[in-house]
Amino acid sequence: MERRKVTLIPGDGIGPEVVGSARRVLEAAGAPIEWEVCEAGAEVFRKGLPSGVPPETIESISRTRVVLKGPLETPVGYGEKSANVTLRKLFETYANVRPVRELPGVTTPYSGRGIDLVVVRENVEDLYAGIEYMQTPGVAEALKLISRKGCEKIVRFAFELARAEGRKSVTCATKANIMKLTEGMLKRTFEELAPDYPDLEAWHLIVDNCAHQLVKRPEQFDVIVTTNMNGDILSDESSALVGGLGFAPSGNFGNDVAIFEAVHGSAPKYAGKDVINPTALILSAVMMLRYLGMFDVAADVEHAVLVTLESGVRTGDIVGYDKGTPTTAYTDAIISNLGKRSSTWRVREYRPIRLPRVAPDIDFVKPSSREVAGVDVFVEAAVPADELGKGLEELTAGSAFALKMIGNRGTMVYPPTGAITDVADHWRCRFVPAADRAVTDEDVLELLRRIGSRYAWMHVEKLQTFDGEPGFTKDQGEN
Repeated sequence: MERRKVTLIPGDGIGPEVVGSARRVLEAAGAPIEWEVCEAGAEVFRKGLPSGVPPETIESISRTRVVLKGPLETPVGYGEKSANVTLRKLFETYANVRPVRELPGVTTPYSGRGIDLVVVRENVEDLYAGIEYMQTPGVAEALKLISRKGCEKIVRFAFELARAEGRKSVTCATKANIMKLTEGMLKRTFEELAPDYPDLEAWHLIVDNCAHQLVKRPEQFDVIVTTNMNGDILSDESSALVGGLGFAPSGNFGNDVAIFEAVHGSAPKYAGKDVINPTALILSAVMMLRYLGMFDVAADVEHAVLVTLESGVRTGDIVGYDKGTPTTAYTDAIISNLGKRSSTWRVREYRPIRLPRVAPDIDFVKPSSREVAGVDVFVEAAVPADELGKGLEELTAGSAFALKMIGNRGTMVYPPTGAITDVADHWRCRFVPAADRAVTDEDVLELLRRIGSRYAWMHVEKLQTFDGEPGFTKDQGEN
């Protein structure tokens, strides 16, 4: 088989150890891979590059189109972006795939239940786009962006993955009962596309019920497709059912590039101690081999891991770090078991996955009609709701707009409803046309000029309807 170049990123903390383990196993198995070793993560941040991903790494990935990487340290609560997220977004690896399967010899409360599922997580949109603002000194905002194009790509990917792995069902998990426009878009897309896959059972669950059902009866699931943050949470929960993050591989798939990594973090307190479990990264490398079409080598490595676990070899995360087999010795055991076959495990008959191709149009959804139904102006003011409401009505008298309501943290507080609501200095002020005519951008600018003469505004949203359907939500208590 022709040798394939692969970008190899050792990562931070325990990353070099688990990546080194996977590399040794693949080389011993005869995988025809040529590595291009590159940097990303903590060391790059320390050199002053805010993205954590240097140009030479980007150039390597652009050439090889395949990456095996160790965990990267992510600054918490300040400064730089996550280098992990940066890599996923730069190369539009829109599908994060996290298989979860009961492993032989790894005893959990769920042993014997036959857990064998895959979480397919949308990987570049949602709150993890990381678009945040301090709206006032005490109120932060994050934009939850969900596109119809992104939903179609991830839904079709989930169905295609189910077909490629010979699975029977796909479950869509959303919070569409609360976030009807964003999470609801994934649910609606899933239900519209499901008939294209009549060979697969398709069903929807509210995401909190999905989390509940994963604990109660995980064996009912085959493929779960969900939004970015929901998928992050559900996949970590799922990995706990089969032994923890040390056994949790993952792949990030795009139509042009794929990035394979373990789910776990960099665990710096264990770095350099030769105690860490490399199974997750080795199984991520198995996913990479299948992506590259090296199905026989992938099966050899997977069986070697299973035979090793069946033989009783255990790392410290399972039996305690004072008693566990060192990382290097565990890797040696896997290498010694290459060519053997597990007596208890059936390796799936994998087929190449057919990556979805959707229309390239930037305006992916084309309504036949649209109109502006009003405007929300977000205002910072340290005054009571009644005072703000009367002040805005005074300022906008005679303009193209009339104040309909004021909301605070999603609840209508003006006109008063009699409810008892705590408030912050962040008000959503909803204006609707004062007369039966179309409003213009000049009208909106005049509205902002009037409001700005007395109050600080920081954010504006047009209220639009598309094909007669409102493209905005109402506050609690608003009619």
